[in-house]
Amino acid sequence: MPEYAAMLSYIAACVAIVVVPGPSVTVIVANSIRHGARAGLLNVLGTQIGLALMIAVLAFGLAAIVGAMGSVFEILRLVGAAYLIWLGIRMWRSGGSSLQPAAAQPAGRSFVLQGFVVIWSNPKALLFFGAFIPQFIDPAGGAVWQTVLLGAIFMGVATVCDSLYAFAAGGAGARLTRARVKLAERIAGSCLIGGGLWLALSRR
Repeated sequence: MPEYAAMLSYIAACVAIVVVPGPSVTVIVANSIRHGARAGLLNVLGTQIGLALMIAVLAFGLAAIVGAMGSVFEILRLVGAAYLIWLGIRMWRSGGSSLQPAAAQPAGRSFVLQGFVVIWSNPKALLFFGAFIPQFIDPAGGAVWQTVLLGAIFMGVATVCDSLYAFAAGGAGARLTRARVKLAERIAGSCLIGGGLWLALSRR
């Protein structure tokens, strides 16, 4: 098991990584503004399911296989980018529909799926874990359970930070006047489109 000082350094590094907004945070914030904090938290749930799968892949030695599937992940990245852009365009064209009744809101599972798709649309996240987590593994201990432990810590940090984004954006959206809802939707839509373009233009 990593020493106490190394564990503190790892947690600090996790916080530094997670607080920097990326495509996942963009989706969480945009949905929280438009549909409330619950939607953003469901995005967080989807993201965490995706992260758990990535950690399992890394822990059980499948990262090498995944790394060889470059063309598959290239397609997945482009699909995810197109998905973000599509969501952004929909939000741009919504015309203030954030004020629609709760019964008309999208199903919760759609928000979970969004979070899962977005995290897996960025294959660099899995490759990053493969380079980041091993630096904190004690060679004298079991690599598998240490990977799972460190991955779980990263997921915990990500859950807290992403949930704070959801609550903050949801609270801001709830205080918007009708006249400002459309502007907020266009800002959120622009963020989604920008996140999609960033994902599409990024390179492994």
